[in-house]
Amino acid sequence: MTGARLEQKERTRRAILDAALALSEDSALVALSLRQVAKEVGIVPTAFYRHFPSIEDLGLALVEESLDSLRALLRELRKPAGVDFRSIIDGSVAVLVEQVGRHHPHFGFIARERFAGPPQVRAAIAHGIGLAEHELSIDLAHLPGTDRWSEQDLQILSSLIVGAMVTTAERLIAAAEDPAAEQQIADMARAHLRMMVIGAMNWRSS
Repeated sequence: MTGARLEQKERTRRAILDAALALSEDSALVALSLRQVAKEVGIVPTAFYRHFPSIEDLGLALVEESLDSLRALLRELRKPAGVDFRSIIDGSVAVLVEQVGRHHPHFGFIARERFAGPPQVRAAIAHGIGLAEHELSIDLAHLPGTDRWSEQDLQILSSLIVGAMVTTAERLIAAAEDPAAEQQIADMARAHLRMMVIGAMNWRSS
């Protein structure tokens, strides 16, 4: 296959992904048909199969893209943002708000499909979030005061933090283009995380 044909194939694949992402905002992935996606892209339905064997496989590709956005967000959140936990939390919430706004379609896709998507898609999202929790638990093990924590307790705190961030992202998506609502959600997220961190700082594994 020539370079030009490869580029054209990649452009078509990209167009299919973008079309499915846009269509799934108004119709869940389980309700989409390959004919809808093909029509949106301007290709015949049989051309769809040159890129994806099924709608479920298309959904899995969207999951991977969306989880890339989530992983990028969590990497940013793990970077030091200050010298005390309040500064770190404030910086983390600011990054969360900015990243959700920048990657709104992908975070919206995760929010919609992680409970209502096809089984394979739900499983892939759960697996991706689980990996993010595991990576965070490794980072938490290097923080002062956690050296005597059990591995299970580190995983629990990691799960709580990632869960809080995912929930906040979902609320931000629902409040899109409403600055007052976004501010309220951000303030609640800061309070939630501060309570969580204060409790964790005083925790001792049994």
